[in-house]
Amino acid sequence: MSSNDIRPFRIDIPQADLDDLRERLTRTRWIDEVPGTGWERGVPTAYLRELAAYWAEKFDWRAIEARLNEYPQFTTTIDGQNVHFLHIRSEREDATPLLLIHGWPGTPADFLDLIGPLTDPAAHGDPQAPAFHLVIPTLPGHGFSGPLTETGWHDGKVAAALAELMARLGYERYGVQGGDHGAFVGPRLAREHGEHVIGVHANALVTFPTGDPADMAALTEAEQQRLAAMKQWQDDGSAYMNLAGSRPNTLAQLLADSPAGQLGWIVEKYKEWTDASHELPEQAIDRDKILTTVAVYWLTDTARSAANYYYERFHDYTMFAPKPKGTVPTGVAVFTTADFAIRRFAEKAHNIVHWSEFYSGGHFPALEVPELLAGDIREFFSGLTR
Repeated sequence: MSSNDIRPFRIDIPQADLDDLRERLTRTRWIDEVPGTGWERGVPTAYLRELAAYWAEKFDWRAIEARLNEYPQFTTTIDGQNVHFLHIRSEREDATPLLLIHGWPGTPADFLDLIGPLTDPAAHGDPQAPAFHLVIPTLPGHGFSGPLTETGWHDGKVAAALAELMARLGYERYGVQGGDHGAFVGPRLAREHGEHVIGVHANALVTFPTGDPADMAALTEAEQQRLAAMKQWQDDGSAYMNLAGSRPNTLAQLLADSPAGQLGWIVEKYKEWTDASHELPEQAIDRDKILTTVAVYWLTDTARSAANYYYERFHDYTMFAPKPKGTVPTGVAVFTTADFAIRRFAEKAHNIVHWSEFYSGGHFPALEVPELLAGDIREFFSGLTR
C-alpha cells in the first residue's frame, strides 16, 4: 500500500472511551456563579452543568456514529498527515465536484443536511437545480483526521493538501465552499491552485477596511453598523482566538483533560455566533448536533491541533502580505450574527460575482438554515461553467 492510497474508513469509538467520558463528566468540579451574572461572563454554570448531564446520560453517540457511517468515508495520507473525508457522488451525470470545508468549531457533520439537496436536488423539490459530487474533508489536525504530527500546517499548506485530495479523486475542475476556516482556505486554494477551481462560495468571509477614505465615506448605514460590530467583536469577543493563536498548548491541555471544559469552550461559540434572536444555542441548532461537534473533538483528542491551527495562521508571514486580487469567481453569503463581510472591501481582494444577504441564520448556516445555504450554493454555481 502506497502513501497515496485512499483507504475506506468507518467511525468506531471504543466503548472504553465513551465510558471514560461519562465518568469524567460526572466528576467535574463545577465553579460557583456570581449572583446576577449571565452569558456576558461566559457560559453560566447552571446551563453548562445541565448540558453536561445531558451529554453524559442522554446523548446517544452510537446513533450519531451510525448516521455518519451511512456515508462513504475514507482516509489518505498527504504530506505525512492523515486526512479524513466523506465522498458522496451524485447520480446526475452533469454533477459538479464540490469541496465543502468546515471551520471551528465544526466537523463534516455540519454538512449532513446539505448532502441530499446538493447531490439529488430533484428529490428535494428542485429538479432544475445543479447537482454536485461532494467531498467533505476533516481539516488536517481536526477530528477524524487526527492530531497533527508536525508544525507548519497553516492555511496555505491545508489548501495545497485539499487540492491534492481532489486530484487523487480524479477531479480536475471543481467548486469550493467554506465558512470560518473554510472562508480562509477556500479563497487561498483558488488563488494558489486556480487552474482547478471553477468558483469559490464563502460564508463568514472576513473583510478588512481598505484604508481608502473614499471607501469609508461610501459605507452605507448598514455597513457602518457591520463594521462597528466587527470592532466590538475584536474588543470583546476574540479572546479565544488570541489565546489559541499565541499560547495554544496551554489552552489545549485544559481542554484535553476536561470534557466539561471542552464543552464550555465550544458551546460558548454556538451561543455567541448563532442568530441573535435566540436566547440559547439549542434554539438555533439542535442540542445533539452541538454535542456531536464537542464529542468529535473530545473523542479524537484534537484540542491541541485545533488550537494550533490559529497559531499557524497568526505566524504565517504570507497570510496578510499584499497579494494581487483573486481572479476565480467568488460568491459570498452574509448571514446575521458574527458575519461582518462588507462588499466594497471584499471586492478589493476577490473577484466577487455573487453576493447574498440573509436575515436569519448566523455563523453556522449549514446547521442553522441549511435550506438557505444550499439554495445560495446552487444559485452561485448554476452561473458558472466547468
